[in-house]
Order: sequence, then structure tokens, then C-alpha cells
Amino acid sequence: MFVDRVQIEIKAGDGGAGGLSFRREKYVARGGPDGGDGGRGGDVIFEADESLRTLMDFHYRRKYAAQNGQPGSKNNRYGADGQDCIIRVPPGTLVKTLDGQVVADLMTHGQRTLVLKGGQGGYGNAHFATPTRRTPAFAKPGGKCQPFTVVLELKTLADVGLVGFPNAGKSTFLAAATRANPKIAGYPFTTLHPNLGMADIGGFSFALADIPGLIEGASQGVGLGHDFLRHVERTRLLLHIVDVAGQDGRDPIEDFDTINRELAQYSQELAQREQLVVANKTDLPDGQAYLELFVEEMQKRGIAVYPISAATGEGVRRVLEVCAEKLSKMPPQQPIRAETTLIEQEGAPYEIFTSEEDGVVCVEGPMIDRLVSSVNMEDFDSFNYFQRVLRDKGIIQALRDYGVADGDTVEVGGIAFDFIE
Repeated sequence: MFVDRVQIEIKAGDGGAGGLSFRREKYVARGGPDGGDGGRGGDVIFEADESLRTLMDFHYRRKYAAQNGQPGSKNNRYGADGQDCIIRVPPGTLVKTLDGQVVADLMTHGQRTLVLKGGQGGYGNAHFATPTRRTPAFAKPGGKCQPFTVVLELKTLADVGLVGFPNAGKSTFLAAATRANPKIAGYPFTTLHPNLGMADIGGFSFALADIPGLIEGASQGVGLGHDFLRHVERTRLLLHIVDVAGQDGRDPIEDFDTINRELAQYSQELAQREQLVVANKTDLPDGQAYLELFVEEMQKRGIAVYPISAATGEGVRRVLEVCAEKLSKMPPQQPIRAETTLIEQEGAPYEIFTSEEDGVVCVEGPMIDRLVSSVNMEDFDSFNYFQRVLRDKGIIQALRDYGVADGDTVEVGGIAFDFIE
């Protein structure tokens, strides 16, 4: 099965919670706090692996998560960091967001890209000890990480892309030019997925990809071609193979124009990519008859034509020599630049609003949730820390500006307090 586009869910590891502990040993007076910090959560990393050819593995497994960091413990012991989640993909794989923005482009074997960073470990209570606060009875939780859904899209890494109508002879050409063994049969849509082969001309090697047959309307989703047009995007040079024998009642010139029109509708950049026009099946009687008319029309457009017979091998080497000459003067393939990073969009750190149920002023948000979860409301020092953060972050002033007066009830993270300046 050839799979070249999948959706998967990825999640970085949560940070471990800080330890809440006090040293208590015989003969050790005033041992003090000794809760260690939590470990960092594991990262999500994508790695290109040339042993993979498709995204088929992701068809069966759709969720990937890094290991969470371990909590800190007594005796100032730090929690262990979580293991990274390394996701191996074929070279040429793009990692995209659901709205199509590129996060990473993995082109070369062994290339690694950090896509999601694990959560930070929380501080243990030993971290909060000061000369005036000797017994902090609170610790911080680890950073939480949200899952993301990403799209993996494989674009074949080839120097030359073979395009043309079904049954034009692309697979036969690939077999004649390389050691590839694609399935070849005398009916349309024999090729159901891109086939790759390596050609070597005078010590210059390059990869060719047989792109499954395009038909009219492929750029709008007709036939098989629309599923594989993305594989043409990586190529530096196009070999446009035309059946000049006009089998199945086809018109070679009309076929040539149709394929170019579909490429242009899919991508204007593709329409401007350099092409070599290859007239195939010249060994057939009809091929010889139509070749002259086809060459004459192409000459009017200023386009050179290379006649071949992929079945007999005649003219194939000449086409490969021209490909090698042109490729040697072209810049190498460049990765697609990342357009975004996967950063959790939390919105505003907090918001102040009046509850419709009881008219109480509420303060809620991600920052508030993290603060409340790290505070022991029954501990005097911890509660003072909570009040100081509210004041330092401007939340107390924001409540005053909102209209809260002395004696009013305020809910912060779901906990009710009397507001007193």
C-alpha cells in the first residue's frame, strides 16, 4: 500500500511536579525543605529515515506521545526527564498544520527537527526556601502540554519527473532508463503510485520518478493524478512523455496541451518548470506517421522534441544525456521553508468577568490555573506567595479597575475570596 498523506496526533511530555518534602532525621535539627524539582517532559522529534518509502506505518498508528517527566522527591532528588518521542518518516516528508502551514520539511537521511518541546519540570519546595520563609509548604506543578494534530505529506525526492497521459509509456521509459521494475501493462492506470529509479550517465547519477497518469481535470480531483501532483513539485526537470502513435484514438498535441494545462492549474510554478518533450512509441506505424506533424507543431512553439521508443530503448540514452547536462547546471533541491511552529495558543493569560449565575466577579485563565494548582491555601507562606503573584501580575489593579470594592466576593480559579485592599 502506498500512503503519502496522513493525519496524526502528537503530544510532548508533561513536566514532572516539584517535590513537597521536609528533611526529618534523628539528630538533625531544623532539617528544612528538601523537595527536588520535577523532570522535563520529553520532546517530539521527527527524523528522516531513508529505509522508509511511504507513510504506511502511520495508517495503522495515529497517536504519538513523548514520556512525561518524573516528579521531584525528598532529599533534593530531581525527577528524571521524560524520553523524547522520535518519529521516523521517509525523506521528502512535510509536517503541516491542519490549515496547511509548513512546520518542517525533512529531506535528507538522518535530518532531525524538533516539533514539540516538552513541559518544564516544576520547582520543589526547597527552591522556595528563603531566610524569612524557612518552611515553604508548597511546590510548583510541571508544565502541561496539549496534543496537536498534524498532517504528514510525502513529496517524492526525484530530480526528474515523468509526466504524461496514462499509457503514454512512462513506466516503460523508467524501466529502460534505470533498474527499476515498475508494473507495465497495456491499459490506463497500471501505475497506482510513484515509482523511483536511478539513472547513471558518465558517472552523473540522478533520480527519476514515474508520476501516475494525469488526465483532464486532475487538478480538480479527477482520476488518479490529483493524488500525486504533489510529487512533481520536488522535481527540478520534467520529462513530458507523449504517445505520438495516438493509441486509443488520442490526439498527441491535444494530450500535450491538456497535461500542461493541468500542471498550470495545480501550480503556476510547475507550469514554468523546464520540460523535455519526449515523443514515445515511434516504433509503431502510427507513431512514425504522426511524429512529423507533432514535431512540426512543437517547432512552431519553439520546443525541441526527442523521439524515442521506450519499448526498444531507441533514443532513451540521448534523453538521459540531455537530462544529465541540464541537471548539472541547475541548483540542488531546496527544502520548503517552515511557515509556523507548533506553539500552544492559550489566548490571554487571564480574563475578568461577572458570573451570570450569581453576579460574582471571576478571574480565570491558564495562568490562574497554574498559579492555583501550585499553592497550598492552608499554608501562610504559600498564601502570601499567591497574593504577591496576583499583585505583581497586575490582577489586583485590574480588579479595582473592573469596579470591585472592599468586601466584594471574588472567585480566582474557582476559589472564593473577600476582596480587601
